[in-house]
Amino acid sequence: MRFLASLLALLLVPLLAAALLVAAALQAAPLVSREATISPASVAEARGLLARNDPRQLRRGDERTALIPATLIDEALNHLASRNLRGRGAFVLVHDAAEVSFSVAAPGVPGPRYLNLRMLLKTVDGLPRVASASIGALPIPSALAEWLIASAIDHSGLDGDWRLARQAFRRLLFASPSGMVVVSYVWDPGLLDRARAMVFSPPQMVRIEAAQRSLVSLLESYPPRSHVPLATILAPLLARSAEHAPAQDRAALLVLAAYLSERSLSTLLPQASGWPRPRQVNLTLMGRSDSAQHFAISAALAAWAGEPAANAIGVYKEIDDSRGGSGFSFGDLAADRAGTRFGELVAADSPRLQHALRSGLGDADVAPSLAGLPEYLSEAEFKRRYGGTGSAAYRRLMTEIEGRLDALPLYR
Repeated sequence: MRFLASLLALLLVPLLAAALLVAAALQAAPLVSREATISPASVAEARGLLARNDPRQLRRGDERTALIPATLIDEALNHLASRNLRGRGAFVLVHDAAEVSFSVAAPGVPGPRYLNLRMLLKTVDGLPRVASASIGALPIPSALAEWLIASAIDHSGLDGDWRLARQAFRRLLFASPSGMVVVSYVWDPGLLDRARAMVFSPPQMVRIEAAQRSLVSLLESYPPRSHVPLATILAPLLARSAEHAPAQDRAALLVLAAYLSERSLSTLLPQASGWPRPRQVNLTLMGRSDSAQHFAISAALAAWAGEPAANAIGVYKEIDDSRGGSGFSFGDLAADRAGTRFGELVAADSPRLQHALRSGLGDADVAPSLAGLPEYLSEAEFKRRYGGTGSAAYRRLMTEIEGRLDALPLYR
């Protein structure tokens, strides 16, 4: 009997230890609690950062230093955590270090329980190192944290990409007074090739080429420069096989967005330079070519990058237009939101969308009426009427747009 008791104790000790570790790791409240949004200001920062470090203007071996706003990294990290982990993330500079935090709801655990991860990064000889880390109330040795990060990179199949990035990387500095992360690097064109390969796998390239050829075929039946309702193109373009259905639809939206933005796909995918090009016709939505463009680009963004990115880019574009372009347009924002919600249905492989595609689509099925929505507002006029995008007046108008969308059966 004593032997059995001792054996039972030996078996229970590791189980109790594991239970205590789980209890210490899980917490009742999230460490990071925020909305899964991207601000128009971050879109502007990202655009400026890309313009200053345009890979098309760099040659192999060029040495560059990029100043990356910590707020941009923070929103990008939160977006990735929201989209890929169904959690939240945060990045903040603390003196000469950076704190990275994640919160993910623990699945299958009674009550609200969160897995909270916190890491403090410092630079050693110009390289980022883990100074401290914890999961919940459980501290993790720095060496173990770095081993876990290396193992995650290895198991994700990104070890080759990581090695290439490390070879290009020279020095990193957390400049908290300026709110910047300073990255010095030596350009290697292989970085851009690897980035494309990460986003566009060989099967995806096959789907994108197939979608391009489908668009070419669809538009051949219309006279050049003729006006063609966008809705009449959407359904046949999104026709697909049962296998890989959402992925094929995403490819179709990407091709359509590139066509309507009047940018060649070869700018993004060099292989596309040898593909046939669609005939130039004037695709319209609610009788307007600009609405078709806004709808298609937002749909592709939502399907590929998610709703927050699509919304932020749409608002940023209107703010930018108010400063010297065609002016701020709530009509354009309505087309953006319609495209975003359409792209979300595509990404979710919505049965409601598939039924609508089989039944036939018209403009009024995919976009709301634009009647009465203020347009062509200069920056001064926009500020006079609405103050900014956070004002009550602005929110009321956006609520009206959402209400018009909610009234459409496709978006209910």
